[in-house]
Amino acid sequence: MAREQPNVGDLLPLLETSDLHQLEEIRGLINEQLSTERGSMLLNTLVDYYLETNSAQAVHILSSVREPHDKHLLDKMNDCMTKQACRLPTLTLLGHVVRKQPSWIHKIARYPLLLSLLKCLKTDTDVVVLITGVLVLITLLPMIPQAGKQHLWEYFDIFGRLASWNLKNPGHVSEVYLIHLHASVYSLFHRLYGMYPCNFVSYLRSHYSMKENMETFEEVVKPMLEHVRIHPELVTGTKDHELDPTRWKKYEIHDIVIECAKVSLDPKEASCEEGYATMPENFYPQIHLRPQDCTSSPYPDLHSSYGTPASSTPATSSPPPTLSDDFPVISLPANTVQSSPPRKVCSLNAILKMSIRCRF
Repeated sequence: MAREQPNVGDLLPLLETSDLHQLEEIRGLINEQLSTERGSMLLNTLVDYYLETNSAQAVHILSSVREPHDKHLLDKMNDCMTKQACRLPTLTLLGHVVRKQPSWIHKIARYPLLLSLLKCLKTDTDVVVLITGVLVLITLLPMIPQAGKQHLWEYFDIFGRLASWNLKNPGHVSEVYLIHLHASVYSLFHRLYGMYPCNFVSYLRSHYSMKENMETFEEVVKPMLEHVRIHPELVTGTKDHELDPTRWKKYEIHDIVIECAKVSLDPKEASCEEGYATMPENFYPQIHLRPQDCTSSPYPDLHSSYGTPASSTPATSSPPPTLSDDFPVISLPANTVQSSPPRKVCSLNAILKMSIRCRF
């Protein structure tokens, strides 16, 4: 009589064992089953298990998925993104996968999951979801630099929405969450300006020339512009060239990140490594947050904010957990009252009204 095969799904809780030998056996069984024709079913079960438990071992397996199961993983995460209660942990999982940089990650540009991420950032009202989603997008952009015009303008619209959100606070969330959101938007600004300067400056001119957006420009965007150099591509490049796929063939992911850092006048940002982000030291006078813990999860705690809308975030709630060095690190200085202001390379008018060889 043939030996009955174990139901691997029933073994998933054993991933949390402290017995390292048993853990390796369970991992081996799961990876073996993932390589079979029934692997997609197990993968879906594993994603559901992660969403329920926030299992680090499940993340380890899912972030190491190989082709052809990349399609199943991306499709499953896209399905989960449609459910409000699952959106935050799904974004968290996506962040873990993205920062692992699997060889197939560039395919995400052709899957509905990217559209779901962008839609979330354009419409969601949960500030923790927005912070997490922006960090995922910032990390993902250098991996999919060949953005079509439609995607590119969606990135810009997301920046515009969140920059305005940070000023107007429609969700009435506590200030500490806005600080984290502002830090994320600042990092997104650096990524977009570093990668697509001609198109991004064109967007800034168009969007912030409207009267209703001028306050956001003065209070949020102008200080960001004062912390970047004039991008060389503003002189030598064009909007069309930025969208030319051949432009990016000579760049590896880390090259793009370095190029983005080069245009920053913020000493911390300019000396950053991949995924690092910081706030200009004079953005806020005096902020006290818990110190960074490099062993902590790089994402907001799922159990304390699982699907919680921004409007329901209590004013006395704890700040979002800090971000690890493996993902964009938001550095919020504890005391910046006496800090010297960073150097400025040019004024607002110099950046937005200078004569440049961009086809606006």
